[in-house]
Amino acid sequence: MALEAGMFTVNQTIGSVLCCKCGILMQPNPANMCTKCLRSEVDITEGLQKHVVIVHCPECDSYLQPPRTWIKAQLESKELLTFCVKRLKNLNKVRLVHAEFIWTEPHSKRIKVKLTVQKEVLNRAILEQSYVVEYVVHEQMCESCTRVQANPDQWVAAVQLRQHVSHRRTFFYLEQLILKHDAAARCIRIKQMDQGIDFFFSNRSHAVKFVEFLGKVAPVRYRNDKQLVSHDPKSNNYNYKYTFSVEICPICREDLICLPPKVAVSLGNLGPLVICTKISNSIALMDPFTLRHCFLDADQYWRASFKSLLSSRQLVEYIVLDVEPVSSEVVVGGSRYVLADAQVARVSDFGKNDTIFSVRTHLGHLLSPGDNALGYDLYAANSNDIELDKYKGLVLPEVVLIKKSYEEKRQKKRGKPRAWKLKSLDMEVDNTAKGRDHEEKVNSEYEQFLRDLEENPELRFNVSLYRNKEYQPSEMASVTDGEEVPSVPLEELLADLELSDVEVDDDGMME
Repeated sequence: MALEAGMFTVNQTIGSVLCCKCGILMQPNPANMCTKCLRSEVDITEGLQKHVVIVHCPECDSYLQPPRTWIKAQLESKELLTFCVKRLKNLNKVRLVHAEFIWTEPHSKRIKVKLTVQKEVLNRAILEQSYVVEYVVHEQMCESCTRVQANPDQWVAAVQLRQHVSHRRTFFYLEQLILKHDAAARCIRIKQMDQGIDFFFSNRSHAVKFVEFLGKVAPVRYRNDKQLVSHDPKSNNYNYKYTFSVEICPICREDLICLPPKVAVSLGNLGPLVICTKISNSIALMDPFTLRHCFLDADQYWRASFKSLLSSRQLVEYIVLDVEPVSSEVVVGGSRYVLADAQVARVSDFGKNDTIFSVRTHLGHLLSPGDNALGYDLYAANSNDIELDKYKGLVLPEVVLIKKSYEEKRQKKRGKPRAWKLKSLDMEVDNTAKGRDHEEKVNSEYEQFLRDLEENPELRFNVSLYRNKEYQPSEMASVTDGEEVPSVPLEELLADLELSDVEVDDDGMME
């Protein structure tokens, strides 16, 4: 603006002064000394720690935060850097600007951290200085690791988790919930048993916290007991071993249930034939013929417990011949359902007979003529349920459809790896009285659990899925497998972080 108006402007210049110590030209500052002379006169790192001893547990890779807290941290991680900085005393006398690791040999038992600090010195001049702090690592096992190394059976509290059903699908799902919430972090040992899992802890409070977690994710009941191990009459000290017996309700998702008369009346004459649509800390039940639903919490269930009439191991495959919707779409518990009348036939009957069943189903929004569906064959089932005999004059439906089947479409993708994978707990397996048939059964149930995760987005909401590095997508596979086979979207997958030895190039960038 000044140039356009023809006005004369004076260029601003910064004056220079001579350093009062060495006499070189410098920009003026409150101390009238250059940086080198100011550092020679004043050392702001004086009195700050430059050598610190830290204690590291080699078994669980954790560091001791005095007096008794152990913090897990990997080498050159943010957690370890924060831990190292907090161990320094008198650091509040200066202002910390920057902190970073200096590379050392992993076996040197030395950790070096470069700190940059600022402090106000002569005549309010602010001086910035960097210095290196060396941490000497002493190896010492923590209490829990010491107990495990001395005797793995030296546990104080045990949680015996059981479910009296013929499959392990519930434990596969619970395992993923425990991993996501890191509920078994304090566990010193995990052992897989015939109808459940045993968790061992070094402290009773850790076991109580774990039992409380189980009560938040599943309908359970438990009882606890204790056994005297030793007693010191002089100091009046008692040592006990505590045992928590936790039982999960035997009702699983997709089970067909015949409600007891008293329970059905208390739920507003629901059912009596209902299916279980969801299991959390409550049980979601739905009448597939009317779409009426209800929720039972753990207390309500255990007051009048009941078992399932048929379980998912007894599902039969049907082919859908015709579907006619009866009602509009209804949202029940966050899931969509449509009542429809359908005609189905058993896949096993093809070429043998012409038996066709007319059924009412809640899967009208999913099924189309030609699709396959899984359901319970009440027409040929031999049920000896006591609750079912209490209903006199009850006409059972011939078929109850549970879900759509993609088995025929999955045949083309059999043997191909998935784009995702799951983590698993480090547990011991009890191999007593088990053979090859049992191993095949467990593998089949685990495969079915993976398919359920693919088909049900609500089920995998609380499960952490990780990208599979071995998966290589094929363009030909995407063309040939054009059918609508359920899969997990890539945006739901997490990156599996693995801390390993990495190569560092000349520019200091990690490959």
